[in-house]
Amino acid sequence: MSSHAFGAFISMEGSTAAGSHELPEAPQKAVPRTYHSVPHTPDIELDNIQWGTKLNGQTKSGTATPSGTQTPRVTNDLEMSRQVTPVVEDEGVDALQSFSNPPINRFRMLTVCLLNFTNGLSDSAPGALIPYIEKYYNIGYAIVALIFVTNAIGFISAAFIVDALRAKVGRARSLMTAQTFMLLGYIAIVCTPPFPVVIVSFFFLGFGMAINLALGNTFAANLQNGTTMLGAMHGSYGLGGTIGPLIATAMASSGGLIWSRYYLLPLCMSAIMIVQAGWSFWNYEIDSDHSLLTTIERTASQAQNGGISNQFADMAKAFRSKTVILGALFIFAYQGAEVSISGWVISFLIATRNGDPSRVGYVTAGFWAGVTLGRFVLSHPAHKIGEKLFVYGMIIGAGVFELLVWFVPNIIGDAVALSIVGLLLGPIYPCATHVFSRLISRKDQVSSMSIISAFGSSGGAVAPFTTGILAQAAGTFVLHPIAIGLFCVMTASWFSLPSIRKRTE
Repeated sequence: MSSHAFGAFISMEGSTAAGSHELPEAPQKAVPRTYHSVPHTPDIELDNIQWGTKLNGQTKSGTATPSGTQTPRVTNDLEMSRQVTPVVEDEGVDALQSFSNPPINRFRMLTVCLLNFTNGLSDSAPGALIPYIEKYYNIGYAIVALIFVTNAIGFISAAFIVDALRAKVGRARSLMTAQTFMLLGYIAIVCTPPFPVVIVSFFFLGFGMAINLALGNTFAANLQNGTTMLGAMHGSYGLGGTIGPLIATAMASSGGLIWSRYYLLPLCMSAIMIVQAGWSFWNYEIDSDHSLLTTIERTASQAQNGGISNQFADMAKAFRSKTVILGALFIFAYQGAEVSISGWVISFLIATRNGDPSRVGYVTAGFWAGVTLGRFVLSHPAHKIGEKLFVYGMIIGAGVFELLVWFVPNIIGDAVALSIVGLLLGPIYPCATHVFSRLISRKDQVSSMSIISAFGSSGGAVAPFTTGILAQAAGTFVLHPIAIGLFCVMTASWFSLPSIRKRTE
């Protein structure tokens, strides 16, 4: 069919004014649909999506395509007229990072493990070095136990500032500050100063440890498979605790070196970790400290969380939390038992079992080897079984083998039983930390976990100090009833914890 045939059906009209070829305007809306009281979303959202705390269902403007772009959603009259539903923070679904996503998390996890490894080197050494410290300064149990007291004061002091410090300078600079304090403490100890200076130096060690422990716990607990990550982190502490007494005993007994020279090792580690922690956590807030929020919501959140007064308000709120109080009591008893056993079992074997200091000094290494093995091997089964039930079994088993150490008059048997006590105590800390993180809201975790870590870890000073005072008066056997009593406190506080509320989408 020719083009002339189609022409019969088409009517061509020219414009009335020559040269005027304007496009027709869109018709006016009969009823405007713009209401100032109702928030509107653009057709295409260009909001940056970042790792964050909650993933509250679908995005506001519709559904996401596999490529990550947003398709606009048509809002009907009913939706336009209703009130905006507030989002409750605890009703979201956790959007957790993993060990490998983002990739820098591999190095961050390595950093917190090395930090805890250094803490283990520091905490485990006094048990093996106490006989040499007493001899060098000509002091008794009660005086040498003061190092545990100042260490606890450092932990407690850090609890009041760690969250405000993190909010002010960021996680990387907070960790660098913590390691700087520890470095100063080690430098003073290595110089073998008068004993009062040694006592003050342990304050700096406790202060720095409290900061890196609180920040490390919150980082590892909020990764996928948090119990396993915490097991690796605190297993590194046990690894340092295993190596520490071996090196300390060898240097002080066989090497003929002054007891203080041992602290050259954690001194070097702290210097390295200042650089490592700063590099790996430098952009941590950009990667993971925000929610999946709109730009306006993020700006408001940053303004709200940035004030130091808000951080102290969060700290006061944490002190009123049942979970925080019971968690601090639990860790107080746990750390008290762990450090008391590590710190005084050598003195018990020397005084009560007539052991040779150059040989029984290695028994502490067996205890920390058990702790390390327990944290690396038993943390994953604990997650499968259930942390709450698993911890009960570990506490009861540790109490039974502690009784064997007390009543079996054989050094080899005591050493084996003590290693099993360490094996059973090992996974308790990471399991407990994971449970606490599930019971505490994400935004309160740093302040709450710093209180639990600081006041809880003060048990690692109060209990050994009490043991030293009583050992001076009655004998070193008092270690065992104190440890078993602390196991009972752990059981009672664990039983009193609230149940974990399962979140739903």
